Amino acid sequence: MNLYQSCPKLNQHGFTLIELLVTIVMAGILLATGMSSFSSFVKNNRLTTQVNELVTSINLTRSEAIKRGFSATICKSDDGATCAGNWTDGWIVFDDQDADGTIDAGETIIRVHSALQGGTTLTFGTKNRITYSPQGIATGFNDTFELCDNRGATKAKGIIVSNTGRARLAIDSNSDGTVEDGSSANITCP
Repeated sequence: MNLYQSCPKLNQHGFTLIELLVTIVMAGILLATGMSSFSSFVKNNRLTTQVNELVTSINLTRSEAIKRGFSATICKSDDGATCAGNWTDGWIVFDDQDADGTIDAGETIIRVHSALQGGTTLTFGTKNRITYSPQGIATGFNDTFELCDNRGATKAKGIIVSNTGRARLAIDSNSDGTVEDGSSANITCP
């Protein structure tokens, strides 16, 4: 007796070509929809992380000025050693004993932050720095940091720095879909 003859014949079922194609098309639609949502999720998280890193650096600058008993500065830096370039290129925090906004002999760089990733831009009005006094006050440096990605102003984030040196998140107080700067004007993106 042959092995094939001794086994009962089983009903074999499979997928038809049409069923397979419908399944592939549905999977493609779900994947395309999911990728769009995932892309927004990644961009939102990137902006939130960058805001948190900047606020941490601002708060560090303020606390170092108070702790050390002399001025500390955060400034834009494209090389991690001098105050130059633009905010998107990165920033540095340093003890600024003479409060002139430049790193002089004997002044220490406390933290270096590298360039922002993911096509995010960062501006701070026309200001190149924030210098905190030993009392933790940043008189004359009040303005709004604006973080933007390729989605425009409706997805932008803002950090408002007051004359007292306090940094806070910008909010959409008029519910028009765009956060406002310190003077209640909508943030604009380049």
